[in-house]
Amino acid sequence: MAALASTPDIDVMKQVNRQFVTGVTVVTAMDGETPRGLAVNAFSSISLDPPTVMVCVQHTSSTHDCLFRADHLAINILSTDQLDVVGTFASKAADKFEGLDWESGPFGSPLIARSSAQMEVRIRERLQASTHTIFICRVVHAAVTDLSPMVYSAGKFFDAGALTSLG
Repeated sequence: MAALASTPDIDVMKQVNRQFVTGVTVVTAMDGETPRGLAVNAFSSISLDPPTVMVCVQHTSSTHDCLFRADHLAINILSTDQLDVVGTFASKAADKFEGLDWESGPFGSPLIARSSAQMEVRIRERLQASTHTIFICRVVHAAVTDLSPMVYSAGKFFDAGALTSLG
């Protein structure tokens, strides 16, 4: 007889997740005339043709409702020059854009200066997954720089350009 499946302990899941290296992004959108954003590591490319990506945002995030109402949002892939930016956008600061160098993308979403790459996307689907909304998005604008991207693993940030190749 097969053993009944059980839910792993949350602390074990945190340890498992720390073993996975992720990119560091800040997802932004306009809330009327006010820019909003948050740090997100649940980002992934889905397809290159057509260019489609996804981001997952917890329902309790102060930025969630703004993103849910938006037609477009921006995904800013942070560079190693942006530890200050990730700290601000991972916080509960009232105005995360105060003193930040950014500009509006072609569809109005905030694009953060000094990012390794940026994309503006049109939200196509909003899927509810327990405590999060998964935003499925079509890329409508993209830009890349020569700045090395930041990555995150085991509670620390790293320079992706300094990683050792295995092959």
